[in-house]
Amino acid sequence: MNSNLPLTKVALVAGASGLVGGHLIQALIRAPEYSRVIALSRRPLAVEHGKVANRIINFADIEKTLAGMQADEAFCALGTTLKAAGSEAAFRKVDYDCVLAFARAAARAGCTRFVMVSSVGANRASKNFYLRVKGEIEEALQGMKAPALDIVQPGLLLGLRTHLRPLELAAQIGMPIANLFLWGEALKFRGISAETVGHAMLGAARSGRKSVNRYNYEEIVRLAALNKPSYRPVAAKPAD
Repeated sequence: MNSNLPLTKVALVAGASGLVGGHLIQALIRAPEYSRVIALSRRPLAVEHGKVANRIINFADIEKTLAGMQADEAFCALGTTLKAAGSEAAFRKVDYDCVLAFARAAARAGCTRFVMVSSVGANRASKNFYLRVKGEIEEALQGMKAPALDIVQPGLLLGLRTHLRPLELAAQIGMPIANLFLWGEALKFRGISAETVGHAMLGAARSGRKSVNRYNYEEIVRLAALNKPSYRPVAAKPAD
């Protein structure tokens, strides 16, 4: 990446206070091509920086809140879990309604690229409610026909959260070991750090690819390496 690029772009970020969103904000701060980062969140960010304008908003009113705003690229790290949401209806409100409203607002703000976090296995025909909603929002965003839509589809997100239930903690501990046995078609189901996903979102924007692009585990690691060389491409499976 050319460090002498002029500071010209404005990034619009939804879900900036979340696990992935926090790492994305850090990546955007260090990215020389962005002069301003408008970070939308439900609670104040822990980071303060001259580039970052943090707006605390009610995402149910996001289209009204962003009326008249101008930006170049939008990044969406909005998302919850069924347990945190408390019901399927509340989950859909966040992962479908709010994401779609943000995408519409971003398009009106002039954004020509929309980068979002979805999930491996997202499919509107899935019997799993979580994956079905993820598939439905992906399809809805495709229907908007943005010049560039980047869909990042990670497996289990690894990283420090404020509250972890016993099963969630066990998954965080056990997933890195399970990753060692996931190769070939199963590679996409590997757990991956939220930091890597955050950097991959910026990498997707930097790729310059147009139309619709989907990224699973291996592609996510490669995109992250565009910003942080310590993220190495996946090596070939060791010989038996």
